[in-house]
Amino acid sequence: MSNIKDWTFSHDLATAAKWTPGLREIFEYRDLGIKEATKGDYVVHLIRHNGNKAKDEVQQWHVHDCTFQMVYVMNGWATFEYAGHGQRTIRKGDCINQIPGIPHREIACSEDFEVLEIVAPANFKTRVVEAPPAQAAAAE
Repeated sequence: MSNIKDWTFSHDLATAAKWTPGLREIFEYRDLGIKEATKGDYVVHLIRHNGNKAKDEVQQWHVHDCTFQMVYVMNGWATFEYAGHGQRTIRKGDCINQIPGIPHREIACSEDFEVLEIVAPANFKTRVVEAPPAQAAAAE
């Protein structure tokens, strides 16, 4: 983690928003400038559905190698399955503190799904993993 004295002030203008491809093929991402301002300690971005209906690896069981991940639903809904917590549908106004390393997968989401996500560190890795034992048994 960098020294917070190295962090810089940032102001990301909605009028200058740039939406780009990212981790998910069905979503587009808007970086809010926090990654650069915190020297990679955090990333804060908006994620929204882009209309693509293709399945991608995140619909498989996976984990994120991070120390913090929070998701706040701005619009729409999505259903995820979390190891040890079952299926959860998150809707507009809901917030998830996704504990580090928890295996999870997306089941479905609405075409108007949009979330604010905060992750530390900014350059976290995502890895596909085997289904947890209880979920693997339930799927058979």
